[in-house]
Amino acid sequence: MDAEILRSVSRSFYLSIRFLPAQLREPIALAYLLARITDTVADTAQISTSVRTETLNLLSKSIQGTASRDVVAEVIRSFVSLQENARERQLLESLGNHLACLEGMEHADRTDIRIVLEKITRGQMLDLQRFDNSQEIRALSTAADLDEYTYLVAGCVGEFWTQLCFRHVFQFSCRTEDEMLALGKRYGMALQLINVLRDAGSDLRAGRCYFPEHELNAAHLAPSQILAEPEAFQPIYRTWLDKARARLASGMEYSRAIRNRRVRAATVLPALIGARTLALLQASGPTALQCAVKVPRREVRAMILSLGVTLASRRRMDAIFDRFKL
Repeated sequence: MDAEILRSVSRSFYLSIRFLPAQLREPIALAYLLARITDTVADTAQISTSVRTETLNLLSKSIQGTASRDVVAEVIRSFVSLQENARERQLLESLGNHLACLEGMEHADRTDIRIVLEKITRGQMLDLQRFDNSQEIRALSTAADLDEYTYLVAGCVGEFWTQLCFRHVFQFSCRTEDEMLALGKRYGMALQLINVLRDAGSDLRAGRCYFPEHELNAAHLAPSQILAEPEAFQPIYRTWLDKARARLASGMEYSRAIRNRRVRAATVLPALIGARTLALLQASGPTALQCAVKVPRREVRAMILSLGVTLASRRRMDAIFDRFKL
């Protein structure tokens, strides 16, 4: 696995994965990089929605082992030159190597990677179908649609992580696999909901509104009015902030149940960063739709140092998390 590519396309994930034992790093990093490739294809707005959907479908088949690696690599080349970010270009160019790595994985890990990537690409294609016109801001119909989206692109990752850990980590958890699968699913969905909240402004400018239409209608707001009337949108936004905070508690519950300290540290870091992100979004108020809200790197490093020094003690994890509660 190319650690340089992984580090270049992910800030917090790369920091998390360094905690993991070697037997977990490879399959988790590979799944992440493949998901980033499919995400880059889905986000290449210069190419029509229909072509992006067809390419995602072909890419999914190649990951599943039912389409030629060479064919899909050739198709992806048309996307490479359109990436403004050199790291994204390098990521797409690495597709062939990553597909070869997937073929070389042990059977169980390869199967799990294919299952989670099938769900992720399905969620990405569904997104393209729902928001197929960037000139018109469309909203999801219901909260169930948002739950479906957050499960397909992230909740399934919590399940994937859980299955790998139970297979590769001796006495992984003090809770049952079914309990951890349920918590992991909610944890992943919470992290994706935080992404939705953090990226709400840029998504709206791109024609995507993940907030349910029926909630907007109740507030007498059209999706196209949100950016112009951020104050009127705040009650809906704050409600979803509260939901994300409550759901993120599942991530802490999940992390506390992990026996292996290295795996516990890697698992809890996204929850701590997520809690801090929610606090920053809450403090930003309506301006969160106009600016990029990110946890400063120095704070992330401080979290990592604290986890390392205390060997990811449960008491220390809870103390960091509780500090960000409002």
